[in-house]
Amino acid sequence: MANLTFDFTGRTVLVTGGARGVGRAIGEHFHAAGAAVYLVDNDAGAVRAAAAETGTTGLVADVSSTDQVADVIARVIADTSRIDVLVNNAGILRDGMVWKLTDEDYEEVMAVHAGGTFKFTRAVVPHFRGQGGGRIINVTSYTGLRGNLGQSNYSMAKAGIIGFTKTTAKELARFGITVNAISPNAHTRMVSSIPEDKRAMLTAVTPMGRFADASEMAAAVAFLASDEASYITGVVLPVDGGISL
Repeated sequence: MANLTFDFTGRTVLVTGGARGVGRAIGEHFHAAGAAVYLVDNDAGAVRAAAAETGTTGLVADVSSTDQVADVIARVIADTSRIDVLVNNAGILRDGMVWKLTDEDYEEVMAVHAGGTFKFTRAVVPHFRGQGGGRIINVTSYTGLRGNLGQSNYSMAKAGIIGFTKTTAKELARFGITVNAISPNAHTRMVSSIPEDKRAMLTAVTPMGRFADASEMAAAVAFLASDEASYITGVVLPVDGGISL
């Protein structure tokens, strides 16, 4: 765990896709910084295990379901009476060349990435407005900016999240709500699924010569959620070792 800079004591943080990888690291970081943290994931066993191991609370939900999103928000508000930070991190892969992708491959990826980001953001805004502010951090991808073979559905979803981030930043600024995104390059389960030769190629073209640890993504998210970042909104922050240069 990196040295902690920011204090989130008394704040409530909600992280989707929190069972593993970047989401889990984000939740662990905020918990260590004093926040009440809720990890949300559709893998019941994994999110409960992650919560037990990190001292957070695990909630099982499909982020693409409006009703289940509402249930999560209601539970968090019932427990803590507030939500201060939302991290939209949930994601899946259904890779294939565009002519091989099925409707389900497209619709499932869009529903989780774009749909989940939209539905959780929509659900927290009334609470943020009532509190006089809040922080939203979305997880997008270098692929959303540059594209990647076999990931037209994923690229479309991640590019959409960038547009959504910028639009909601404009809409919500007057309420004291900031909306930003990170574009990560961390070693996660998704990265592990990339063929070894392609992973080696990606490492070679990254100026820092490595994939990040998930904890390095968590530190960037914590900064964007902090008081020190109160005048930053609508930004897509590359946390990628320079691969996007």
